[in-house]
Amino acid sequence: MVVNGSPGGSNDAMARILAPKLTESWGQPVLVDNRPGASGVIGGDIVAKAAPDGHTFVLVSVRHSVNPSLVKLPYDPVRDFEPITMTASVGNVLVVNAKTSIKTVKDLIALAKQKPGELTFASSGLGGAPHLTGEFFALTTGIKLTHVPYKGGVPAITDLVAGRVSMSFPTMTTSMPFIRSGSLRPLAVLSKGRSAHLPDVPTMAEAGVPNIVVSDWQGILAPRGTPKPIVDKLAADIGNVLRDSRNQERFASLGFEVIASSPQEFREAIVSEIQRWAKVVKDANIKAE
Repeated sequence: MVVNGSPGGSNDAMARILAPKLTESWGQPVLVDNRPGASGVIGGDIVAKAAPDGHTFVLVSVRHSVNPSLVKLPYDPVRDFEPITMTASVGNVLVVNAKTSIKTVKDLIALAKQKPGELTFASSGLGGAPHLTGEFFALTTGIKLTHVPYKGGVPAITDLVAGRVSMSFPTMTTSMPFIRSGSLRPLAVLSKGRSAHLPDVPTMAEAGVPNIVVSDWQGILAPRGTPKPIVDKLAADIGNVLRDSRNQERFASLGFEVIASSPQEFREAIVSEIQRWAKVVKDANIKAE
């Protein structure tokens, strides 16, 4: 199971739950292979070129649907893969270092207007949900922020905790341990409604910035040409793990909202998401660094 992210990120967290459960179900080891960097293209390319025998698949995120609008790809994000299932989505949250004087989104916007371009936001890399959210937030509020990309969510959060960057828009999975420990201060969640994990934290709309709703979906793809019976078995077995009541508490504790879609539903979602993010990239004038 190739993971387009570093250890400790939300994609990795999902893979670490799925792999042992599938190992148990299939009677053969399922190995997690982290391939961070290059906006997820490295991992995607490995699987696009792998034998279509059901032994190699990739866990991708929303970045898979953003990349076509930002970078030149060595594969087609739709034609070169067989969708298995959209596993889950995980909400994002705007966080700052707890030692800063910034207490609210309005405080942050006011400071950014006083110091245009001086405030920085860390992300898990080009084209990921944290990157796009930061760009869209700046566009919507009329402020100028400087993007600092990392090779994964954990390194980005580590530098935020160390005070090297001003803010980030990470997933709940990556940020919750630091929020709980008091290292990071959450200013707003990016979901439509408040999060059960952070009930006292306002939505972005409640904080005064409407129309910014972002969640980082995840899903599993196999190489093009993987036989339908294998695709259907992978989808069914992974879906069983996702829907198993014994796993629900663990998924919820990490901020995951389980989806467990069918292969066809996932294919339609990828096409729709490519179109959606192409418009965001164009409107926000987001460029590959």
